[in-house]
Amino acid sequence: MRPLRALRLTAALAAIALACRGSERERDVLARIELPPTPADHREGESLFTANCASCHGESARGTEQGPPLLHIIYEPSHHSDASFVVAAQRGVAAHHWRFGNMPPQPQVDSAALRKIIAYVRWAQREVGID
Repeated sequence: MRPLRALRLTAALAAIALACRGSERERDVLARIELPPTPADHREGESLFTANCASCHGESARGTEQGPPLLHIIYEPSHHSDASFVVAAQRGVAAHHWRFGNMPPQPQVDSAALRKIIAYVRWAQREVGID
């Protein structure tokens, strides 16, 4: 992604996050994001994400009515590290940024699959300027 486009998209997402977190307007912005084709080294992570995470976190991590978007500035690596994703999947996590309720543990996702899922999510975040 071009640096200027990424900067603009990141700024827009940050402004929306502050102004209307979880609102219909934010969902509209997220719905318009189009990721490029997933590179070969992240396709397995994408498949694992789709099978284990997308029912709540949405196609391409855009969120749903059941769970938050992971393509959101709140989940940038400096605020939510890879380790925080691991803990959330293994132990569950109490709701603290959103009003979707608590995330239950995901015991069906082993650590190898979780690493691939996180790598896919981080790739998708970088594509929209979150890094």
